[in-house]
Amino acid sequence: MNRTARVERTTKETKLVVEVDLDGTGAADVATGVGFYDHMLTALSKHSGIDLTVHADGDLHIDAHHTVEDVAIALGQAFAEALGDKRGITRYGDATIPMDEVLVQAAVDLSGRPYFVHAEPENMTPMIGPDYPTSLTKHVLESFAFNARISLHVRVLYAGRDAHHIVEGQFKALARALRTAVALDPRVTDVPSTKGAL
Repeated sequence: MNRTARVERTTKETKLVVEVDLDGTGAADVATGVGFYDHMLTALSKHSGIDLTVHADGDLHIDAHHTVEDVAIALGQAFAEALGDKRGITRYGDATIPMDEVLVQAAVDLSGRPYFVHAEPENMTPMIGPDYPTSLTKHVLESFAFNARISLHVRVLYAGRDAHHIVEGQFKALARALRTAVALDPRVTDVPSTKGAL
């Protein structure tokens, strides 16, 4: 079974390519032009075990929004394509992970029904590094969930003090939840749904 996908996306704002291999080793080749976002996507790949290639060229002279959003959209689309008919997958995954003083929970259902629930502090530092607005994290996760057609819940249980840790904890919790959900279960020979389709 080959669970890989490649998505190319070109608009007047961005030009990018995303490749995923759900059965990889967590190898990442990420270049979006937004340093902190590259760091988060690399962590997502490493801790999910999903190989990830992202090359993006966007209108960063305006701001990071279009590039960050379009990468999340393409990543979700590639993830959905790589899952295929979802035969044999575990389907559900959840993880609660600490990032130093921060504690984050993520839960996913690869249901084919997009849904997104998110809770993080409202008074976070507005920027991480020179070009990553912390307000984009919710947008990234939502864009990924809807384009991957998954149900995703992410909650910051304890926020601590460091915006970097709060955001990184969310990406790592998502990664660990996805790692479980995409795993093939040898006991499951068909689609894990009483409906017979996801």
